[in-house]
Amino acid sequence: MIDISSAISAINWTREPQGLYDPIAYTLASGGKRLRPTLALIAAGLYGKEEKALPAALALEIFHNFTLLHDDVMDQAPIRRGRETVHVKWDDNTAILSGDQMLIEAYKQLEGIDAVHLPHVLHLFSKMGTEICEGQQYDMEFETREDVSIDEYIEMIRLKTSVLLGAALEIGAYIADAPSADMEALEVFGTNLGLAFQIQDDILDVYGDEATFGKSIGGDILQNKKSLALLMALKHANADQLARLQGWLHSTDYVPQEKIAAVTAIYNEIGVRELCEAEQNRYTRIAIESLNRMSADAAPLMKLAEKLNNRAN
Repeated sequence: MIDISSAISAINWTREPQGLYDPIAYTLASGGKRLRPTLALIAAGLYGKEEKALPAALALEIFHNFTLLHDDVMDQAPIRRGRETVHVKWDDNTAILSGDQMLIEAYKQLEGIDAVHLPHVLHLFSKMGTEICEGQQYDMEFETREDVSIDEYIEMIRLKTSVLLGAALEIGAYIADAPSADMEALEVFGTNLGLAFQIQDDILDVYGDEATFGKSIGGDILQNKKSLALLMALKHANADQLARLQGWLHSTDYVPQEKIAAVTAIYNEIGVRELCEAEQNRYTRIAIESLNRMSADAAPLMKLAEKLNNRAN
């Protein structure tokens, strides 16, 4: 299989002005799971055309990292993949502008796709980008709402996270001239895998190991973020638990680690981790079941889904 990290490293970012390009090189050198480009390459590889999907894989990874630069500014996140975020290492304006350039670079990578496939790939790529922006807007609006439902949350993460995984698979398969039924099954797989993946991130934000998670643990709790963990707690809490939880949600004077510990303790009483893990496993099952409808041997995707579902906490 193509080494996607080596392919990304081969892109030359030593351009002027360095203030624009150095943050891009810094971001892409930070590693990460390379999940989106890997999915595109695997999908194309199922039909023996992995190399044809490389430009799309690179575009997907650059696009994904562009969204992270902007997300980190919006969330004022200090750490990403165990390192300072771009807006902390440089400043907010740099993160925004370098992110903008990454978006442009993502579309430039698509120029390497065969002309016969390019129009539809552009359509899928732009549709994906629009849906991600829609999901981000919902996420921002949820910050000021106290009546967000679990169904609304699932739709938000579908847009913000899952469509990128679904598009990666669909684009890779389309470039490889896969049967339409297979492309549909792959999109279902990617979307549900993405839902399970984001729910797992919600779990890891509370219960993960900061050294392996790559982000500060408890960030969602400090921000009162409408994660699935919080929504499950609000739905299943008894009167006493709800009162204590609401007290922390509305508190403005607290020691961060005390709030994280107190809210986590309430989550433990309610069984939030188990509730979220049940949802994660449900979406993983839907994803894996969709692969059974494919004409191609989807064993590589099956293996990947199982690996992601068992990420270390």
